[in-house]
Amino acid sequence: MTQEYTPPKVWTMDKESGGKWASINRPDSGARHQQALPVGKHPLQLHSLATPNGQKVTIMLEELLAKGVSAAEYDAYTIDIGEGDQFSSGFVAINPNSKIPALVDNSGDEPIRVFESGAILLYLADKFGHFIPKDHAARTETLNWLFWLQGSAPYLGGGFGHFYAYAPEKFEYPINRFTMEVKRQLDVLDKQLANNTYIAGDEYSIADMAIWTWYGNLVLGHLYDAAEFLAVGSYTHVVRWANNVAARPAVQRGRIVNRTWGETWEQLDERHSASDIDQVLNQRP
Repeated sequence: MTQEYTPPKVWTMDKESGGKWASINRPDSGARHQQALPVGKHPLQLHSLATPNGQKVTIMLEELLAKGVSAAEYDAYTIDIGEGDQFSSGFVAINPNSKIPALVDNSGDEPIRVFESGAILLYLADKFGHFIPKDHAARTETLNWLFWLQGSAPYLGGGFGHFYAYAPEKFEYPINRFTMEVKRQLDVLDKQLANNTYIAGDEYSIADMAIWTWYGNLVLGHLYDAAEFLAVGSYTHVVRWANNVAARPAVQRGRIVNRTWGETWEQLDERHSASDIDQVLNQRP
C-alpha cells in the first residue's frame, strides 16, 4: 500500500518528478539559453518535432502542396524537446509557451509568428483557402471538432500517456481515471464517424488532420503501445476513418518530417524541399 500524500500549504519544487521528460520541467517560463533559430529559403519557417502536435502542421503543409499550392513550400527544422531546444531565446521569441510546433510566416511586409498547433492549422487554412469550409455552418462544425481536439488531447497525452507509458511508477488510480476518459473520447468519435465519412462531415478538413495525429495514431497502434489495453478495435468507425486518412500520400509525407526515431524510412530531421521526403520514403521496404 502506497503512503498517502499530504500536500503542503505552499508548493515548492524540491526535486524533479522523475520519469521521462522530468529534467525539462520547471515552474517558470522564458528562455534558458541564447540561441538563434536557423532560417531557410522559404517564406514559411517551421520549428517542430514529429509528435502528434507537430505532425498536424507538416501534414497540413504537405496536403496544401499536394493541392498545388506552391506558396505553402516550407523549411522545417527539428526542435529537440528532450534537449531543451524549445527554451532557446530564438524559439521563445516565436512561442513564449515553449511548446512545439511554432511557425513564422515571412511572406508579408512583417513576419507573423503563429504558435499552438490548432492556431497554425486555422491560420494556414484561412491563408490558402483550403481544408476549411467557406459555408458558415460547415466552418463552425469544423471548428467545433478542432477545438474539441485541442481540449481533449491533453487528457490522452499528458494524462493517459504520461501515467500509462512514461511515469516512473504505475499507479492504478490515475491510469484508471485517464483510461476511462480516453475511452469516452473514442466513443464520442466513433458515434460521430458512424454517420460521417470524415470528422466534420463529408469533406476532409483540418479537424481530421488534428484529430488523426492523436486518435488515429492511437487506434493504429502508433501511440503509447496501448491499442490492446484500450481495445481500440471495438471503435470500428474510428479505425475505418484512421486507415482512410493514413492512406493519404500527404499524410504519409507529413508524418515523417522532423521525426528522429523509428525506421530509417520514416525519419527526416529537416525538410527543405519535396525531394527530401522523397529520398526517405524511397527507402521503404
